[in-house]
Amino acid sequence: MKNRILVVDDDESVRESLKKVLVGEGYEVVLAAGGLEAAIRFEPGQVDLLLLDLNLPNQSGWDVFEQLTTRRPLVPVIIITGLANQQRVAKMAGVGALFEKPVEAAALLERMEELLGGEAHKVNLPDVAEVVLRDEDVSLAVH
Repeated sequence: MKNRILVVDDDESVRESLKKVLVGEGYEVVLAAGGLEAAIRFEPGQVDLLLLDLNLPNQSGWDVFEQLTTRRPLVPVIIITGLANQQRVAKMAGVGALFEKPVEAAALLERMEELLGGEAHKVNLPDVAEVVLRDEDVSLAVH
């Protein structure tokens, strides 16, 4: 099943660019231009990751963040913003990552994969088995 990503950005060109990259990587993408639209499109259990701009019309991105994460506290969130000096606030809020615009697609995709529990979090089973065998060999030799 494809992971569904909600992209919230008031800049249509940014939304469309992100959509193109994400769809090309196999993600399902839902777009929203602002907080109200994001709230409508954000269904707990239906969105796997939130890409959120902070500079939105009518509502700050941080307000949108709070509203959506109240509905689903464990949804991974990546902030993508043109605003400077947001790293500290993002870290305190528990954001998965913060990227300043312009965003490097490869870095964004890598972080998304990590947050979604992809290959970066999977254990390489042959390596684990090798370590276990070595531990057993050492244990047997000692006893």
